[in-house]
Amino acid sequence: MKTPRLPAALILSGLVVMGCTPSPAAYETPPVQVKTPQGIVTCQLYTPERVLWDRAIDRPNSMSVQEGDAVCRAEGERRKNG
Repeated sequence: MKTPRLPAALILSGLVVMGCTPSPAAYETPPVQVKTPQGIVTCQLYTPERVLWDRAIDRPNSMSVQEGDAVCRAEGERRKNG
């Protein structure tokens, strides 16, 4: 039984599309520190159009990853709108 082969053109077009996918690293700004009642959260922000990617790269031990990321997305939104 033969195994089906993908045409070379299909494989190449897939590689081209993968190369066009934006990487968050291409949009990074310098890290930003945000003061919270629990302590300082260091955020990696991206361009204003990419607020969804904003995330905490350092946070107090008393804060969950989700809470830290929420602080950073809120800071990104604040900067976007302000």
